[in-house]
Amino acid sequence: MDAHIRDLRYFVAVAEELNFTRAAERMFVSQPALSKQIRQLEEQLRVRLFDRDRRTVTLTAPGETLLPKAHELIRVWDEAQRAVSDAAAAEAAVLTVGVSSSVGRGLLPAARARFAERRPHWRIRVRQVDWEDATAGLATGGEVDLALLWLPVPGQEALNVRVVATEPRWVALPVGHRLAGLAEVPFSELLDEPFLALPESAGPLRDHFLALEERAGHPVLIGSVVSNADETFEAVEEGSGVVLLAAGNAAIYQRPGVVTLPVSGLSPSRLALAWRPDDHRSAVRDFVEALLNASPDLPREGQTGR
Repeated sequence: MDAHIRDLRYFVAVAEELNFTRAAERMFVSQPALSKQIRQLEEQLRVRLFDRDRRTVTLTAPGETLLPKAHELIRVWDEAQRAVSDAAAAEAAVLTVGVSSSVGRGLLPAARARFAERRPHWRIRVRQVDWEDATAGLATGGEVDLALLWLPVPGQEALNVRVVATEPRWVALPVGHRLAGLAEVPFSELLDEPFLALPESAGPLRDHFLALEERAGHPVLIGSVVSNADETFEAVEEGSGVVLLAAGNAAIYQRPGVVTLPVSGLSPSRLALAWRPDDHRSAVRDFVEALLNASPDLPREGQTGR
């Protein structure tokens, strides 16, 4: 029986980490499952690939011989997947980008222009997704190809994620609020305010915009649950609660009945571009590069997630 590419990926992970636990974490499988696959690969090849005891893992001579070949086979297979994906995608020539609120910051127009320079026959389609899905459509299969989203999100470790902007958190208040006249609001002044909350399915993103980490156990009062930006700012105007938002969105969502102010004592928010690790289309890679290069002055961080 021929070895699977998956088994070769497991082998490479163990060979590079020389630690089954770390290799399992890297491949998002359990350590027993990884060990079982390695044993099966050794049985198929009829060799021992690793010498292992309770403390150390080392490559055997057959393992050393297999490693560069495994790298090459994986590379060729990834290229084949990319070519097949590109051939299928060329028929549609559309990339769909999921968003949960207005992105602003000049990101999408600039990214579109740069992407068009490389792929003039392709089209970028933007799809609005409510906050019940904090991944802006990535978690629901083929609904979107990439997403511009706020971190953290459920299942983030299973996505490719690049942070494109880091911004302080502000607060949106109704015009007549007792704090509306301040230049900056200490977060301690907001602890007992009713907050607008994202749906529970948003998980860690809901917690971030309720600032649970900075509350030090102080309970949060939920004034209302909101599913999108329009609901949010209507609820603020009606006095249902206050809401935290990123500084860039404070400029996007200006309304006559709403005041936005910086908040001290909070960590910043991170806007990120995310896509699926198994999406090997070169068009996706081109859009990622286009967006990351669209605004050179954007603050950036290294790659996170998978």
